[in-house]
Amino acid sequence: MQDRNPKLDQHIAATIAAEIGAQTAQAKAAIALLDEGATVPFIARYRKEVTGGLDDTQLRNLETRLTYLRELEERRAAVLASIDEQGKLSDELRAEIEAADSKSRLEDLYLPYKPKRRTKAQIAREAGLEPLADGLLADPTRVPEEFAAAFVDAEKGVADAKAALDGARAILMERWGEDAALVGELRNWMNDVGVIRARVAPGKEEAGAKYRDYFDHAENLAKIPSHRLLALFRARREEVLFLDLEPGSDAEAGHLQAEGRVAAHAGVKAQGRAADKWLLDSCRLAWKAKLHLHLMLDLFAQAREKAEAEAIAVFGDNLKDLLLAAPAGPKAVLGLDPGLRTGVKVAVVDATGKLVDTATIYPHEPKRQWDPSLHVLRALCLKHQVQLVSIGNGTASRETDKLAGDLLKLVPELKMQKIVVSEAGASVYSASEFAAKEFPGLDVSLRGAVSIARRLQDPLAELVKIEPKAIGVGQYQHDVDQYRLAKALDAKVEDCVNAVGVYVNTASAALLSRVSGLSSAVAENIVVHRDANGPFKKRKDLLKVPRLGEKTFEQCAGFLRIADGDEPLDASSVHPEAYPVVERILAAGGRQVKQIIGDSAFLRSLKAEQFTDEKFGVPTVRDILKELEKPGRDPRPEFKAAKFADGVEDIKDLHEGMILEGVVSNVAAFGAFVDIGVHQDGLIHISALSDKFVKDPREVVKAGDIVKVRVLEVDVARKRIALTRRLEDVPAPAKREERNDASRDRGGPRGQGGKPFAQKQPPANNALAAAFARARSSD
Repeated sequence: MQDRNPKLDQHIAATIAAEIGAQTAQAKAAIALLDEGATVPFIARYRKEVTGGLDDTQLRNLETRLTYLRELEERRAAVLASIDEQGKLSDELRAEIEAADSKSRLEDLYLPYKPKRRTKAQIAREAGLEPLADGLLADPTRVPEEFAAAFVDAEKGVADAKAALDGARAILMERWGEDAALVGELRNWMNDVGVIRARVAPGKEEAGAKYRDYFDHAENLAKIPSHRLLALFRARREEVLFLDLEPGSDAEAGHLQAEGRVAAHAGVKAQGRAADKWLLDSCRLAWKAKLHLHLMLDLFAQAREKAEAEAIAVFGDNLKDLLLAAPAGPKAVLGLDPGLRTGVKVAVVDATGKLVDTATIYPHEPKRQWDPSLHVLRALCLKHQVQLVSIGNGTASRETDKLAGDLLKLVPELKMQKIVVSEAGASVYSASEFAAKEFPGLDVSLRGAVSIARRLQDPLAELVKIEPKAIGVGQYQHDVDQYRLAKALDAKVEDCVNAVGVYVNTASAALLSRVSGLSSAVAENIVVHRDANGPFKKRKDLLKVPRLGEKTFEQCAGFLRIADGDEPLDASSVHPEAYPVVERILAAGGRQVKQIIGDSAFLRSLKAEQFTDEKFGVPTVRDILKELEKPGRDPRPEFKAAKFADGVEDIKDLHEGMILEGVVSNVAAFGAFVDIGVHQDGLIHISALSDKFVKDPREVVKAGDIVKVRVLEVDVARKRIALTRRLEDVPAPAKREERNDASRDRGGPRGQGGKPFAQKQPPANNALAAAFARARSSD
């Protein structure tokens, strides 16, 4: 670890502590642990005394801000060194730079000193025109043309008075354009009043039809929802839209006000003096040519970064909900990967997830081998005593679901249950290097059926094998910074895996690699050692694994479980370092460990304060007592499945007013998407999620939830389904006048002049279809 400035570290810790609602000492302790290589899950669970009980959310925020603030300090040092080398670092400037609390403020201060190509202003200074600029600014009573005549010098490239004045103006424009105080003031003002304006590029109306809601759109930049901003930026990238940032809803008045702010800062006033007009024109051009463009790019970048952060957070929350979905548990599963021409791929896995049989059947078009297919499936179910049928939700899913229904009737004695699951990422897994290692002799098409079967048994264990971005629970995932997205999602996966815990004797290398402290290489070594030497009997045996040393063991041991091993505590989340605490508890009760595990009455009669020492305080002892009461408890909910309506297999089968059951497949900032079994998710707009006001959709629903919905509107041609959780809502009339659906979405889209599009008695669910259209067409 590199040497750090203690004073600087204290400042960073204090800054972060204030942001996450903690004490400086807590932040400082957490930073020290991170610098030592500890992971967030380990710190959150096993170092509560050290950090004062910071939770995983606080620690993740701390980790992110720590990276930003350290990058800021590195940049600050580089800026100071650069200006010092130029011999221009005054005490006042140093103080301003050292006080800069953001990267944008730091770059504002550095801008005048940043090495750049020769500008018009630099050329003018070299021609001796700076005194002309300063003279007119200091004494506006001078006549510009007359004063400029004294600076004409053909040898220096100043041919006449006009050329001299042009050079002087370039000097003033650059000076004002690089004035940190002015730039900061204008940035804050533009951030408050700025309106992002979108206009369609000429000739792109047809090609960019999916963005037609934005062909003439204006909205306050500070209030625009993240999903809408990302859609606008995507349309600009695809050259469908032109985007501008205007200073207020009245662009002309806003630009005049901006020019006035520049003039006020420069001390320029319209008092009828000889140079006033020339100076005011210089202020106008400084705004138009220098400041406006600079601020637009800067504020767009800031807005995009904020929108990306929100999109990534939504993606991460959805991923967490999916990973922590209820597991069906150790049951034999028949996995069906639906298909038409290529057939339905079949895989049977036993209760441990081991692949025991495969087949390919052709019940659908064009072969229509319905009865032979049922015969094959029946034989497989009886042979392997199948308990669950897992059906992928892709093409031919509902037809295959109907096949599974007939199968259940054929073997009632097995009391099987059928469930439709998301097959997102199954094809990615099938073609992955991991799948090739796991099933080297198995056809790629059958590997997907294995994944579909296993993700019903244990969604977490199976989905960790797939790149998080391929699981399909994010909006605008291709529009955000891919490095930041990958890092955030990896952190979310790590948190989920460690929250549940991993049974080391059955876990895959992919799952083990997500355990605190374990790299992919060490995870592979654990599997190799397990295969060569048999199941681990004790956690301590992990130290025999190559490259798994004491530090790694400290980080991972508490999250790894050993069922039916030599040490009962190894099946719990009690860390081996805390086993002496358990021994004190056993001594106090005069019992063996197996006698106290699950004995709630005894454990709740104990006071945590009795068993603390200099290393383990009350928080850890309480966690130990709680864990002994229910060792290895799984934080995931109880397994249950949605039942899709019979006869509703296609969007054409829907009609307004239907009440259906479905599964929340995705949650966005503007609502939730629900799989109701028709190959096209419906949208519950945020306004239809509850009878009460909902600020964040995740307050009321999350991915994987089973919900009852009413169909409000069906647009077969555009594949739009508007739903509501308010079952008493009345569907919109079947026939409507032609209108722009987008106008009812909160805050946008707007028509000519930024005014809302006119409508006649708009139906209550207008915004649902509009938001659905934007989300689906833009991602």
